[in-house]
Amino acid sequence: MTLLHTDVSTGAPATLAPSDIASAGATLPGRVRVGGRVLEVAEGAFVLGDAFGALRVALEGAPAPPVEIGDLAVVEGAPAGGALASARLVERIAPRRPPRGRSGAAAPPSSETERAIHRGLGLALARRAAALAAVRALFAERGFLEVETPSMVPSPGLDLHLDAFAVEAARPTFLITSPEYQMKRLLSGGVPRCFQLARCFRRGELGDRHNPEFTMLEWYRAFAGVDEVMSDTEAIVQRVAGALGADGAISVSGKAVRLTPPFPRISVGDAFARWAGVPADDAIALASSDEERFFRLLVDAVEPAIAALPHPVFLVDFPAPFASLARLKPGDPRVCERFELYVAGVELCNGFGELTDPVEQRARLLADQAARAARGKPVYPIDERFLGALEEGMPPAAGNALGVDRLVALCLGATSIGDVLAFPHGWL
Repeated sequence: MTLLHTDVSTGAPATLAPSDIASAGATLPGRVRVGGRVLEVAEGAFVLGDAFGALRVALEGAPAPPVEIGDLAVVEGAPAGGALASARLVERIAPRRPPRGRSGAAAPPSSETERAIHRGLGLALARRAAALAAVRALFAERGFLEVETPSMVPSPGLDLHLDAFAVEAARPTFLITSPEYQMKRLLSGGVPRCFQLARCFRRGELGDRHNPEFTMLEWYRAFAGVDEVMSDTEAIVQRVAGALGADGAISVSGKAVRLTPPFPRISVGDAFARWAGVPADDAIALASSDEERFFRLLVDAVEPAIAALPHPVFLVDFPAPFASLARLKPGDPRVCERFELYVAGVELCNGFGELTDPVEQRARLLADQAARAARGKPVYPIDERFLGALEEGMPPAAGNALGVDRLVALCLGATSIGDVLAFPHGWL
């Protein structure tokens, strides 16, 4: 008998995972060595598992398997129909603190084994990896360069609604809330198309759709507008859903949501007129005169109506006070070139036709600093290198920032992004 695999460096038998055998079944020749966690024990056999599958092991001449639930074990046997026959125990490792039994479905998991195996985290992470691979493949097809920018920066941005984590360093330094400044500097330096799967950090954000540390997909196109970036966004949603097994639609709370592009686009003004009973012009004016009421109507009337639609929707043409780093719309300076994509009521992204005027950008950042000070919030420094890149000349561009965790959770039917994170904040 020969073993299926050997370690190329030592020639010793390689130890496979239970899921390797379970997926390959009887196609594996000879005898193999397998290592995993003991999940069940029965007369003459036991179940060996990992985060991606389980394997029944029938021991040769051992009516009482010399293992206990929770042990780590290595066995050698003959693959037979997704099981392992005529097996012998090679090694048993009894943990100091074996995993406890399963918790109730509503209770927090009691161990790493329960999270990864019994709660399906391992399979969710495998699907997440497939989603990230699909994203990278799409951008490669479209001629984008994948970049990595620093996680620690001198300015994390000045958005009134975002707070950053400070880092101890020789000068004021923060974890990024977005890689936007650095990626725009690359545009100014001559990189025409770039994307990044960035780890971002925001204080005070925790819930089913928020985690203090999360993955942001951010990308930029030089000499392009929001239409091209919205087209990218449609392709990303469709490609990721396809990689996760959806065929043109996903199911959210028992409702089918079609993902066939193009996704409808509706302006903020028209959305308020249609669903909040506020005329479009009045809604745009309301953003300046009564921001609190504007947001209340958006959250209480507009977003629930969008959530009920059987397809994604781009909300476009936001009022100018919410321009942030977006340029004002040519021909209608009351609104800006900003869009958000909603899928089943979940806000997935925030995209801009980018502001390239360094004078206007500095004025906005100074106004943001004043607004933060007035609210008693930390006032972060202005990123002078970012403004210097605009002064050097950043080409006309458009970009988008999309929440990867939210998209993966949506496509997998998860109710919380914590279900698709290896270590959500509550499990640190």
